[in-house]
Amino acid sequence: MPELPDITVYVESLAAKLAGATLQRVRVMNPFVLRTAVPPIASAEGRRVTGLERLGKRVAITLEGDLFLVIHLMIAGRLQWLAAGAKPAKSALLALEFDAGTLVLTEAGTQRRASLHLLAGREALAAADPGGVEPLAADLATFAERLKAENHTLKRALTNPRLFSGIGNAYSDEILHRARLSPVTLTRALDDAALQRLHAATREVLLEWTERLRDEASKAGGWPKKVSAFHPEMAVHGRYGQPCPVCGTPVQRIVHADNETNYCARCQTGGKLLADRALSRLLKASWPKTIDDL
Repeated sequence: MPELPDITVYVESLAAKLAGATLQRVRVMNPFVLRTAVPPIASAEGRRVTGLERLGKRVAITLEGDLFLVIHLMIAGRLQWLAAGAKPAKSALLALEFDAGTLVLTEAGTQRRASLHLLAGREALAAADPGGVEPLAADLATFAERLKAENHTLKRALTNPRLFSGIGNAYSDEILHRARLSPVTLTRALDDAALQRLHAATREVLLEWTERLRDEASKAGGWPKKVSAFHPEMAVHGRYGQPCPVCGTPVQRIVHADNETNYCARCQTGGKLLADRALSRLLKASWPKTIDDL
């Protein structure tokens, strides 16, 4: 799922292309992508773009008349930019045709989770916001207060959109590795030193990756063309079995439903292997307890 760095670069790229542009036509190719009926989607046509912003993991396009087109990419949704008059692929779910070009929404796979909402008024837009604090704007005290509002694992807390805006599965793995903290440590068990490391790591990782993706988009002609949750430069996310860049220990994982948490046992858990919901139940007594046993 595209997260804060990815969505930020999408928004910046769109802002450069849509400054003063007018939405001429909305083409909904898949009926499931449009999740609102009031106001009618046709009422967005003919309106000028007045702003772009990130709303958590969503892209919000502001139109004159206080209307907002809100796009949520979910896991497999991606945005493409086409020159004016170019035809989108048959697999496209949505095309927003501006006089400056066409914004196309695609989604890999067969599940249709990506969505478009048309909202009227700033209050409606605010109601769509889960309410998490912006991690790059939160000072240490605000960050700690949100983190300890509920006693959950660090992984769950960081990815909770009601607590923190824009952090998902990929960057939470990278943040926790940078902070040298276990993903299953409970939030209220952190001491002051660990809190400071986590706060600093959150800012560092998100800023570094935003700048990296911004640079990649610039080199690709001003549009992010390879938006992915997996990058070879990442420390642990998506790198199961590969060496940790810090200590060389093979990266481990915890698999749960559609999500996979990656971590370094040597750097983050004191050498302890965390129970994988699938393998540890299968192997039972044979499940290795430490990275050395493995």
